Amino acid sequence: MLSCEPSTLLRVLVVDDHELTRLTLKLAFSRQENLQVVGLASNGQEAVEMVKRYHPDVIILDLHMPIMDGWRASSHIKAIAPNTKIIAYSSVEDTKCQEMRELGSLDAFCKKETPTIELIALVKKLGQSAANRSVAEYNDTAK
Repeated sequence: MLSCEPSTLLRVLVVDDHELTRLTLKLAFSRQENLQVVGLASNGQEAVEMVKRYHPDVIILDLHMPIMDGWRASSHIKAIAPNTKIIAYSSVEDTKCQEMRELGSLDAFCKKETPTIELIALVKKLGQSAANRSVAEYNDTAK
């Protein structure tokens, strides 16, 4: 039986220039029900391309990376996927973070020292709000 209801599976994109971080987060998320890692990117440019291809609900985005950093990537991502939630993931909180939150490019900040279970909870919380918005938009267009 086919369903027209949007999926409750949250699609997550992990973006970090350190391979160990990407793989560790992928492993942690893969053990969670209703979370699917749809891609791993090592810089912001790859992240922007993966957003176009995989349409993630939530992105874990390192801020300091080569080629294109997380600051620039977040602006590009919000321009093409405004409902995607972006968690700035960094070892240092930058004053630029608050500015980017006010501009709407970042939805949350999480230090890399944060326990994984707290990061997972944040992903689920933001993902749920993104899913609720998608359902509302789906219902509006169906009328």
